[in-house]
Amino acid sequence: MEAFVRETGRAVVIPNDNINTDIILPKQFLKNILKTGFGKDLFFDWRYNADGSLNEAFELNKPAHQGASILITGNDFGSGSSREHAVWALTDYGFRAVIGGGFSDIFYMNSTKNGLLPIVLPEENRKILRDVQADENIQIDLPEQTVTYKNYTFHFDINSQWKEKFINGEDDIDNTMKYEKLIAAFEKQRPNFG
Repeated sequence: MEAFVRETGRAVVIPNDNINTDIILPKQFLKNILKTGFGKDLFFDWRYNADGSLNEAFELNKPAHQGASILITGNDFGSGSSREHAVWALTDYGFRAVIGGGFSDIFYMNSTKNGLLPIVLPEENRKILRDVQADENIQIDLPEQTVTYKNYTFHFDINSQWKEKFINGEDDIDNTMKYEKLIAAFEKQRPNFG
């Protein structure tokens, strides 16, 4: 997992509430088990017209938003099924963080395990962030647990273990491998029942 200490980047605002995982990545794109190749299908039903052409009115399709790394959204983001593919689509597209009013528990955990920082901020903070223009940056400082835009700085909470994983760029396997010598020693002492 790529380390996340600070991110200074442009943002895309999709203020809708209740964006579920089927909206983020529709079910027809779940056949791939690799974590790459999903970005082009992110928000598929909103990004593309019925004939397959780009929906020019959708925020992600606007040239000014290309390369954005922060998504600002509404309440209850990532509800629905437990598909990890939705997070993979967001990260493959290039998002490093999603700022919302809340996330489904499973989506939140899938995000923390795949390097997408989910940040919960109240409506009054997100209302200010929604004013961000395509050529303006937002800074996220994970060690300080702050989001800064213009002269505004907002604090967010995160579990200390998840914070450490992000800062160190470690996923669950990396954390397990810290105990490799202990695991090997245990395996040598354990009886062989085979």
